[in-house]
Amino acid sequence: MEGQFYRDISMITSMTGFAALERETVAGILLLDLRAVNSRYLEMHMRLDESLRSMEPVLRETIAAKLGRGKVECRAILMAQPGAAASGEMHEGMLERLAQWSASAREYFPESRPLSVADILRWPGVLIVDQVSSETLSAQVLEALQQCLQDLVASRAREGDKLKALILEHVALMEIEVAKVRPLLPELMHAHQCKLTQRLHEAMQAVDDDRVLQEVALFAQKIDVDEELGRLTTHMQEVRRVLDAGGAVGKRLDFLMQELNREANTLGSKSVSVETSQVAMELKVLIEQMREQIQNLE
Repeated sequence: MEGQFYRDISMITSMTGFAALERETVAGILLLDLRAVNSRYLEMHMRLDESLRSMEPVLRETIAAKLGRGKVECRAILMAQPGAAASGEMHEGMLERLAQWSASAREYFPESRPLSVADILRWPGVLIVDQVSSETLSAQVLEALQQCLQDLVASRAREGDKLKALILEHVALMEIEVAKVRPLLPELMHAHQCKLTQRLHEAMQAVDDDRVLQEVALFAQKIDVDEELGRLTTHMQEVRRVLDAGGAVGKRLDFLMQELNREANTLGSKSVSVETSQVAMELKVLIEQMREQIQNLE
């Protein structure tokens, strides 16, 4: 239905986006644009012509109904056409201020040309639209805002799809790194047992098998990262699930990045080989790269 706005709640959206349009109204040409960047909450900054200032509450309400998070700047300029003067009146207070501004400016720039009638009529706030036209104008501005919001959401959705693909690529790389660790553990155990047996043989000219087994058991306990690997795998599966479910995923994914980073740190602290240390470092780099992308998701 025309004028309605629908948003797929399952789609993932970035908080970054831009949309703009130009539309003819009963009071002239409306220039409307929306700019959005990432923010922890929904922040709105309105830059409206004086003739549209009374609409600010409903404009804010309309934007808040469509966007969940992000720092949003809404700019609306109404370029009045000279022909509009026939159906409205001029704002005397604005005319007085404009005359004062013009006189003051010409004191500093005496060679500048004076404002023409067309310049004055186009100046924001000079023309007062009558009540009937004001109601029509409000409806037209709201309709334009709905269209601009739809374009903005579409822009943010396209960016969200790109971010989702990047995050999934990083998860796949993390899974490859995690898969490298498990096969290393038996090799590390065997190497440690051989080294320990040789040291005991050199020191005591005999090998105490019980002593070796005790030391190997302690070593195995020290380097046991099975729980860490299991939690890393679980968290990565949850990242995939959250992305597949869609919606407002930014805060949930940010929490998962904290959990992943904690397990990667523990894996690094238990490392006794260059290989596992490199895996832990690579995991932390991938997690940080994902966190940077996630900061832009709604």
